[in-house]
Order: sequence, then C-alpha cells, then structure tokens
Amino acid sequence: MAKSLFQVKFLESIVAVAREIREAIFSTVPRDTEITKVDFEGPKVAIYTRRPQVFLENDGELVKKIAKTIKKRVIIRGDPEKRKSEKETEEVIEKLIPEEAGLKNVYFNDITGEVEIEVLFPEKVTQDALNAIFFETLWTPRVLRRPPVHSRTVKEIRDLYRASKQERIDFLKKLGYKVYRKPIFPTQMVRIVSLGAAREVGRSAILVQTPEANILMDAGLKPTGNGDELPLFDLPEFDVDDLDAVVITHAHLDHIGALPVLFKHGYKGPVYMTEPTLHLAKLLLEDYVKVSEREGKDPLYSMRDVNSFILNTYTLTYGEVTDIAPEIRLTFYRAGHILGSAMIHLHIGDGLINIVYTGDVKYARTMLLDPAYNKFPRAEVLIIESTYGSKTDVLPSEDDAKLELGKIVLETAQRNGIVLIPVLAVGRAQEVLLALLDLMKKQAIPQLPIFIEGMIDEVSAVHMTFPEYLSATIRGMIYNDENPFTSENIHVIRGEAREDVIEKKPAIILATSGMLTGGPVLDYLRMLADDENSSLVFVSYQVEGTLGRKILGGLRKITFSDPSGKAITKDLKMQVYRVEGFSGHSDRRQLEAFIRRMEPTPKTVILNHGETSKIDEFMRYLGSEWFKKKSGLSFEVRAPQNAESIRLV
Repeated sequence: MAKSLFQVKFLESIVAVAREIREAIFSTVPRDTEITKVDFEGPKVAIYTRRPQVFLENDGELVKKIAKTIKKRVIIRGDPEKRKSEKETEEVIEKLIPEEAGLKNVYFNDITGEVEIEVLFPEKVTQDALNAIFFETLWTPRVLRRPPVHSRTVKEIRDLYRASKQERIDFLKKLGYKVYRKPIFPTQMVRIVSLGAAREVGRSAILVQTPEANILMDAGLKPTGNGDELPLFDLPEFDVDDLDAVVITHAHLDHIGALPVLFKHGYKGPVYMTEPTLHLAKLLLEDYVKVSEREGKDPLYSMRDVNSFILNTYTLTYGEVTDIAPEIRLTFYRAGHILGSAMIHLHIGDGLINIVYTGDVKYARTMLLDPAYNKFPRAEVLIIESTYGSKTDVLPSEDDAKLELGKIVLETAQRNGIVLIPVLAVGRAQEVLLALLDLMKKQAIPQLPIFIEGMIDEVSAVHMTFPEYLSATIRGMIYNDENPFTSENIHVIRGEAREDVIEKKPAIILATSGMLTGGPVLDYLRMLADDENSSLVFVSYQVEGTLGRKILGGLRKITFSDPSGKAITKDLKMQVYRVEGFSGHSDRRQLEAFIRRMEPTPKTVILNHGETSKIDEFMRYLGSEWFKKKSGLSFEVRAPQNAESIRLV
C-alpha cells in the first residue's frame, strides 16, 4: 500500500513538472516563435519550432532566458513538418561545410531531427556554418570526427545508436521525466556507502544516498590471480531496482568491469560518462567477455548486457552541468588519468552539500594529458584515491622515467634483445608509445620497430577520435595532421605469428595485459623468459596477487600454458625493470599538492582506492599537527572499510 501510494505521488509529480515547464516556456517567449512541441530529451528540454533563428539570434539570448526561467538545459529543434528533404539538406551541407574540413558522410535521424556530419577535421567547421545549415533546413547539425584510421569501436557505437534511434529517444524521454520529477521527500540527509575500493585497490564502487535518490559512482572489478571480485552488491543498502543513476569516472576495468552486471540483473536507468570513456568502456568490456570465453570461464555478463549499457549511456563534456535526480546535479572535471577520465562533482539539495570524487587522478602534466582540475564552485567533501599514499611513494618525473626507459632500451638493443613492456591498453600504452617515439626523434635510442598487440591500436584510434581531450601539444599535432599514433615505427600485430615477431631483434613489444593477468603478453613472456639478452619492463601499478606483482617481488619460476594447453614451468632469465614515472596515478607529493591547492578547501577528506597500509599512513599524515601547521589547512580525515557507511549530512 505504501509503495503504491509512493508510485501515485511519483506519477503526479512528473505530470506537474511537465505542465509547469511548458507553461513557463510559453510565458517567456514572444508569440512569433512558432513553437510546435516541447518534450524531454534526457536532462534537456527540447523545444520544436518553425523559426529556430528567433531563439539563436543575439548569441542565443532567448535560449539563455528560457533556461534561466525553468532552471533546465534547453535545446532547439526544427519542426519536422517544415524540414527540408534529406537530399536537399545534403546539398546545403556540401555547400556550407568547408572543403578543408574533409566531409565524409551524412546520417539523418528523422526522430530527433538531427543530422550527423562526419568530417576529418571538425575544428575547421564554424558555428556560423552550422547555424546556417540549421536555419535553412531545420535539421539540427551535429559534427562528428571521422578517425584518421579505421576504428571498429567508433563505427559500431555510431551504428548502434543509428539503428536504435526509436529505442534511444524513448529512453531519453523517460529519463527526462524521471530526472525532473518533484521531490517527494525533503533532502535533509546524505550518506555514502563503500561497496568496493575501501582500503584496497580494485572494484571501485561508492553508493550515494539521499531520501529521494540512489547514485552509484563507478562499478568496477578487482582482478586477482584467483578470479575477479565484484563490489558488495549484496549489501542491504544496495538494490538495483532503486538505483537512479550510475556515474563512471573512467574506462579501466576496476572502475567499469561490473557495469554490465547491473544491466544483467535488471538495471534500466542511465549511465553518465564522457564520450571517450563510452568508447573505451565498450572495447574493454567486450574484450573481457572474449577473454573469459577463450579461457573457458563463464563470463559475468554477455555482449547483450554491454549493448544495453551503451544504449542507456548519456555522455557529458567537462564542465557541463546536468540534473541526474531530483535535487542532484552532476558536473565532470578533468582527472588527468587516462583519455576521458573525469572527477565527479555532485551538488546535492539547495546548497546542502557538494561532493568531489576523484576516481583515479593525476595532478601533473604528461605528454598525453593535461593535469587534473582543482577548482570547484563548492566542495565540502573530497573522496580521493590513495594508490600511492605512502611517504615512500615518490615517483620520478615523466622526463626522468623517459630517460630511464631509454637507457633500458638502448642497453637491450646493444645486446640484440627484445624489450617486452606489459601495458594497460588504455593510457599507459599511449604514454609509453609517445615516450619511445620522442626518444627516437631525439636520437637517444636507435630507430627500432615497436610491435603492439592486444587492443592497443584500437584504443589509439579512439584517442585520435577525441583529440580535444588530449594535451595541447598532442591535440595540436593531430589537428595539423602530424599524428604520432600513425608513426612508421609502429607495427600492429594482426595475424602474424608471435614466434616470427620475437625473431626481429632488436625490437620493442608493447602488449596487454599490464599486470600479466592474461592477454598476448603472457605468450611473449613464455617465449622470451629464458632470453638473458631481453628485458621485461613494468610501467604500470601491479595489484597485489597478480603475476606482475609476484615477479617484482622476486618470483623467477613461472608456469605457463604452451600452445597445446600443456602446463610448463620456466626460469625467468630476462632482465626485470620497474619504471614508475609513467603512472596515471598521482604519487604522494601530487596527492598532497592536489589537496592543498584545491579550491575551496574541503571540510572532510575521505581516502579510498589504496592498500590499507598506505591509506593508514596518508590518513595519519593529513591529520597530523605537522601537516596542519605546514599547510594551514584543517579538515576531518576518514578512511572507511568496505560495507561501511558515512553520513555526510
């Protein structure tokens, strides 16, 4: 009875909000705007009109006025009855898109009234040209970058959205009504529940709860030598049916690996992330299924569950504010960790509390990415990773790491050996590639072939599709058609026998996985293990329990499966190195610098995503009188365990 009364009030609130929004719009605009329909498209209010120029003239003054009045984001659509034909619109597009932009394809969505324009260089298409297309045709133009090399991932996501346009618009309408319903309960209490990554590295998942909403930040897996651990989805505080939204910081399996599991068990709500994260997540999650099947394991989810998450994803850019539940607004900020990685900022209630969750964060400039952002409108609570929280976790600079890597490569090449570098396909592979190419350009190492295998080429293609998320240097190179990821030194392994690759000495091989938990790198390691002239170089963090961590701990007898499936044990005679400056995580100094320079200073700092010993040490330091005196800062420091909840208000 109580639940059915709640549902009635829920529906009544939806109807009331929709009516209020329409009335507010019509009372704000002049009579000559010729509005034909008002509807929701996710968290945006779509206004259909026969005269879009009235809304967009004077730098969109009328749109801004409407948005301020209804306190919602607004988009303008052309009235479908007045749109030009697709053929006529294509002619207009060909006329107005400059030749140097490299027009490739045009796709029409007759349901939303959008026309997707694929070009090689979107930055060469002006807003004036796009407005002219809209005003003349009443189709809303959306410019997409065509990657300079083929990307299966980019193509499949775009094709999926185009093939599912009715399903997609239905989802967005339902989302809009749900997001903008009137709150039934006052937002006077906020708490977080640690479902994973508390005093551990892996399976990141934090539940944010108010009386009105349940928001899950990240949904990761924890890779171990004995399988993968899920977040604590069996806690009584968590119910997939009550979940309002999932917000993802970045595309690494320890932050996204459990996402399709939610859809497998009935989740039908929205997932928020940046656009690069969407593409990288698809690639990694599908690969997880394929690897599980190849190894004879029962996958945690299916490809269908991956497609479900894609169709329910709503992408946001950095700095874009959007409502995700009654009285909860989300903004993403640059995290500096990998392509598209974001810190989550939640504004809850009418100024009640603001939470910043860093996910994995890099507070330093790298060749690939700009550093994490550290200025927020408000932030009472900071939840920050502590992977390198110990005072001994002082990493060399990227320049020093590059020099160290160059020395290893040079010495290995002089021995006529192979440099085998296990890498995470996302982030570290691209950083290391850029470092190696820079070393060759500066003649610090000889011109060697760099063989890459295990999704690295596909991930690099995604990087080329979204250069606006890369560092200014690399972005400029791609804009000027000087793409480092297409260097002639890079050779993608597709179908060649790995036995042939290791005969091409000296050479460099980059292969997944970065922690030696699977992937082609294990095959290369098996074949090269007893070669004293070759080198094994770790450039990524190695989680406890993984083969990579065990080798760094001194393990030298390793059991492999040969091509026939037979178990064999080999002595590892390769030279083993650890080069840490390429980490996408902040070291102890950078974590402290981020906290000290963060604006505004938080009242509470919550540490997560770190081994217990490192978190305890970092917590003691931040709470010490020495730190307070040195920094002039004082705040509460907490470090919950998994399954523990913290009431913030």
